[in-house]
Amino acid sequence: MEKVNLKDYQNIIFDFGGVVLNLDYQLTIGAFKKLGLPNFEANFTQLAQTALFDNFERGEISPKEFRKGLNEAFEEPIEDEKLDHAWNAMLLDLPIERLHLLSQIREEKKLVLLSNTNEIHVEAFESNLKLKHGHNDLSGYFETVYYSCRVGMRKPESRIFHHVLEEEGFDPSETLFIDDSPQHIEGARKVGLYAYHLRADQGETILDLF
Repeated sequence: MEKVNLKDYQNIIFDFGGVVLNLDYQLTIGAFKKLGLPNFEANFTQLAQTALFDNFERGEISPKEFRKGLNEAFEEPIEDEKLDHAWNAMLLDLPIERLHLLSQIREEKKLVLLSNTNEIHVEAFESNLKLKHGHNDLSGYFETVYYSCRVGMRKPESRIFHHVLEEEGFDPSETLFIDDSPQHIEGARKVGLYAYHLRADQGETILDLF
């Protein structure tokens, strides 16, 4: 684990899930198994090949259409509420220490959020944010929040990085990108960003970096 020297950067782009918010994909896999999908991993892969998840993350299909796509993997239709509960099971806590850190860094640097996410997850974690921390959204911690489902692009596509840089007026050479997915790190570096691969799978958090 290495420390980030804030003096080297004027701007920081943060990923959300796995970086700010804790995630556990196995909980969603387990939840779908309990709904009657014992081979969820195989079905998950098959659905991914149909671009269901990517399209949902780009906002190209609605939550209703996404649920319909998920239901095609089941023999019997599953209620929307149960599907959403299983889909949201991966969303864990948002540690207050990380929010405090973001507030501290924002006093000196420009922070933006860039997340591959979907409308079902946004509704869930914003609801939890309000319940646990009293905030309706993440605008109190970032200059701008970019959700893939609302900009029609997703990481690691180069166009989403260019979009953020252009919208914010950021110089890539002065901007750090932090993400826990290696493919996103590679995509960021292709457009000239400094990128740090946060090893959340090894217990590393942003608290270790600053």
